[in-house]
Amino acid sequence: MDYYTLILIIAVAGGFLMAFSLGANDVANAMATSVASKAVTIRQAIYIAAVLNFIGAVFLGAQVTGTIAKGIVPPEVFVDPSIFMLGMLAALLSAGIWVLIASFTAFPVSSTHSIIGSIIGFAVAAGAFADIHWSTLGFVVLSWITSPFFGAIVAYVVFVQIRACILYRKKIMYHALFWAPVWVALTMTIILLSLCFKTPWGKSLDLSWYHALIIAGVVISAAVLLGKYLQKHIVLDNGENPVRRVENMFKKMQLSTACFVALSQGANDVANAIGPVAAIVIMIGQVNAGMQDAAEVPLWLLCMGGFGIAMGIAVLGKNVMSTVGEKITKINNTRGFSVDFSAATTVLIASNLGMPISSTHTTVGAVVGVGLARGLGAVDLRVLYKIFAYWILTLPIAAVTSAVIFYILKWIVL
Repeated sequence: MDYYTLILIIAVAGGFLMAFSLGANDVANAMATSVASKAVTIRQAIYIAAVLNFIGAVFLGAQVTGTIAKGIVPPEVFVDPSIFMLGMLAALLSAGIWVLIASFTAFPVSSTHSIIGSIIGFAVAAGAFADIHWSTLGFVVLSWITSPFFGAIVAYVVFVQIRACILYRKKIMYHALFWAPVWVALTMTIILLSLCFKTPWGKSLDLSWYHALIIAGVVISAAVLLGKYLQKHIVLDNGENPVRRVENMFKKMQLSTACFVALSQGANDVANAIGPVAAIVIMIGQVNAGMQDAAEVPLWLLCMGGFGIAMGIAVLGKNVMSTVGEKITKINNTRGFSVDFSAATTVLIASNLGMPISSTHTTVGAVVGVGLARGLGAVDLRVLYKIFAYWILTLPIAAVTSAVIFYILKWIVL
């Protein structure tokens, strides 16, 4: 077996491990509150998330392979391309192992932060300390604060509005029929704009905000008309508790938002797993050409990444879903909708404003926000302390593990 074949085999294995870990951990961002509020069963959530993540990864998946590393350390600083390839292998394996450990222990962590910490670790081990873009690390640390903070604020405001304008009013169904189409329209808008600006497929369309808002206006108008029709014909059932009817209304919207988040997760997060692998594949084929800024990801890699994510969801997805959806605070359909809507909105706005954001941290913050709407006692602070500890530990543990793996691979291969 030649040198580059061995590198490729390890790279594919590392990419699959990372994809599996992504599925096991990040699925909580999409499905945790839907399971907790009983909008779907745990088995249904696993099936839905697995299928939509796979579709998102394969058909909407990332087309850029070199950007993950370039944001931390420039590939061109490594005179020997073999060092960079081994470093990316070490980063993949390190990040995959850490996210997998977090999934086994049922705590949500950021896969992107794991990759960043791992790349820093191998760069330091390879003697490129001075070439690391430390400002990127500062943005990661800042995202520990901005992500949960803004997620919590938006979720708090959304749930308080639903509670004040619908649940706490005397004529619940009258006010529900007024506000439900509004929330349907807003949900459709967020999904549409996120599809256009947060997925690689949408970005490839190169739409301006002007065009997107025109399309959104059409969708909003259609959603309002459809929402009014559906609410009049589906929700008004005789003999059912009005609060339960309102919860059923938001169950449908919550599930639609969760399905979109699962789809976009596959499209966006698959790059964390297969981006470095694709970069290595390209470098093996063009060893003397240097690292390309961008290249099309081979279809077989997209399928491998999507399958790995789906397998991770099926095998370990319920662990982190349980923590995010059930252990922080009690979730019903209106609270679950507030979490999903707020997380999607926060990530969309923050990312387009250039603010550092983590979807995992934002979702956890949104869950805390709806809990705080019922008072501090509704939030289990012990669980939050443990989650925050995992967030803090992610960078150093990933970095140290990556450095150790890099030395081991270098000793074996070179």
